[in-house]
Amino acid sequence: MLAMVGGFGAGPRGLQITSRDVSMIVVPMYHVYAWGFPFSSLMSGQKTVLPNRFDTKAYLELIKQEGVTYFAGVPTILYMLLTDPESEKYDLRGVTFVNGGASIPEGLAILAEKRGMRVFVGYGLTETAPVLTLAIPHSRLQDRMSDEEFFKVKLRTGYPIPFVDLMVVDENGKPVPKDGKTVGEIVVRAPWVMYEYFQDPEKTKAAWRGDWFHTGDLAVWFPDGSVLIMDREKDVIKSGGEWISSLRLEDAISQHPGVAMVAVIGAKHPKWGERPVALVVPRPGWQGKLTTDEINRFLTENFVNRGVIPRWWLPDKVMEVQGIPLTSTGKADKKVLRQQFSGVLESSG
Repeated sequence: MLAMVGGFGAGPRGLQITSRDVSMIVVPMYHVYAWGFPFSSLMSGQKTVLPNRFDTKAYLELIKQEGVTYFAGVPTILYMLLTDPESEKYDLRGVTFVNGGASIPEGLAILAEKRGMRVFVGYGLTETAPVLTLAIPHSRLQDRMSDEEFFKVKLRTGYPIPFVDLMVVDENGKPVPKDGKTVGEIVVRAPWVMYEYFQDPEKTKAAWRGDWFHTGDLAVWFPDGSVLIMDREKDVIKSGGEWISSLRLEDAISQHPGVAMVAVIGAKHPKWGERPVALVVPRPGWQGKLTTDEINRFLTENFVNRGVIPRWWLPDKVMEVQGIPLTSTGKADKKVLRQQFSGVLESSG
């Protein structure tokens, strides 16, 4: 079976899924992300593996016993597989993971590729059924870039797939420059985008404006047509009238060798309105060491000094936690985190 994808400087290209692949369905079947995989697997003649429960050890055993070559899910699932105490005993070389549902931290993607896995990124919403983009850059880009640069392109939100019209627009609905810097909202239209919210005309009217469906995702647009999500509108940190991307901060902090998981939220601040607070789960041996000074030292040396993020993005506070609360789809539950930690800076000057 060919899944058609667009790309840089060329027409649609086919991503081949063959009968030799073995697909494992780990996404909950009540989630739109999971609906298409059983059908595409069976259409292409693959063996399809259906685990009977959510259990990382069971997943690793199935990968070994059934020869799984392909599975898709949210970053949390990949994280749990790679950090399971038994994980190192299993050979994951050649296994492809298709990420969706949440932005994958670069540190997690690096960890997966060190184990010999391949990581691809997709993007969509329940309202878009769901796929809008896939990050499969044209091979010609690789000839023009270092391996590190090309790896970062592969972790972008991706390129619109065929029949998807996508723009990144400002608050007036005008396309932002394709400069990889100017932030706007992703708007789309495609044959499979939802018609309306059931019995909710007001929400439908708010989502469909000017013949475009407004996703609520803030992104930058690149000259090759790819996009990179910076944040959800509801999660972006508004500090002194400027935006700070919680996702990009999480991506940078995740690359610290002592960080297992991280979530960044905006906490109330008497002067700036909001400032970033990072909640980190330490790796074994790092408990008590992931201080604000340590994380900001790492960010300064590896990202601020290289011009990747500005200095004023550095978190005002880093707090070690035992775990990150998750939604039913495996994403960090930032609503819960904001309820718990939004007041930790209110006494700051």
